[in-house]
Amino acid sequence: MSFETFDNNPCKLGEGPLWHPTRQEVFWFDIIGKNLFARKHDVVRHVEFDEHVSAAGWIDEDHLLVASQTALLKFQISDGQTTHIAALESDNILTRSNDGRADPWGGFWIGTMSLNGEKDAGAIYRFYRGELRVLYEPITISNAICFSPDRQWGYCADTVAAKIWRQKLAPADGWPIGEPEIFIDFAGTDIYPDGAVCDAQGYLWNAQWGAGRVARYAPHGEFISAIDLPTDHITCPAFGGDDLQTLFVTSAREGLSKAQLLAQPQAGNVFKVQTDVIGQKEHQIVL
Repeated sequence: MSFETFDNNPCKLGEGPLWHPTRQEVFWFDIIGKNLFARKHDVVRHVEFDEHVSAAGWIDEDHLLVASQTALLKFQISDGQTTHIAALESDNILTRSNDGRADPWGGFWIGTMSLNGEKDAGAIYRFYRGELRVLYEPITISNAICFSPDRQWGYCADTVAAKIWRQKLAPADGWPIGEPEIFIDFAGTDIYPDGAVCDAQGYLWNAQWGAGRVARYAPHGEFISAIDLPTDHITCPAFGGDDLQTLFVTSAREGLSKAQLLAQPQAGNVFKVQTDVIGQKEHQIVL
């Protein structure tokens, strides 16, 4: 599968792509740049925030739930107004939000990490019907939050630990049952798991920081295939498009040397890949 450039405005740290299924619009973030971007057809716009923003889910036609450095915010797409929904480590000036995704029950999983990447400074939370609850801690760099289409499993990763875990979920409300188990262990390799998404068949697509690719894994963890992209720091995939067969993929310039940036001029761009696989529609958040 070959790629195209979807947006060539270079992000320092592109993240959190989201296809809004009713607006037919793509959203993504530049975490370091404190920007939320949106593209519908050929029109690209952006909103600058006062602090880092990293991930979102859709609430309705005109609202997103946006994870910022210190809060979960209800964001009005039409005018950029925000409403505070819940504090997110607002008493800790050393952390920020990172990877996040809505779950099949209308909840929202969101990870945090240190601004400077210190070990074990972050956690992974779930916001559900007004409650923000810690699920896992300590975490160094939270990533790969996604959900199987049969609603049995949630996935998450710690990039530094080089592991993706899967977690059994309660059918009624989606809270974790028991302890997470290792889904894929990349220890001893040069692969570091970043953002991920599950397709409609339950296969997991994982962006791999430093490897310049998105890799697809079967429901039991077997490697299936990979899409190579033109820059090392690939951060997160998301399915979208009318048929949910387009994969949108963010990337980053952060962490690349001057020589690498010269050799990888598309670093920080958003890419798209037309696949022969159907993705899942992003789940709607219920406040």
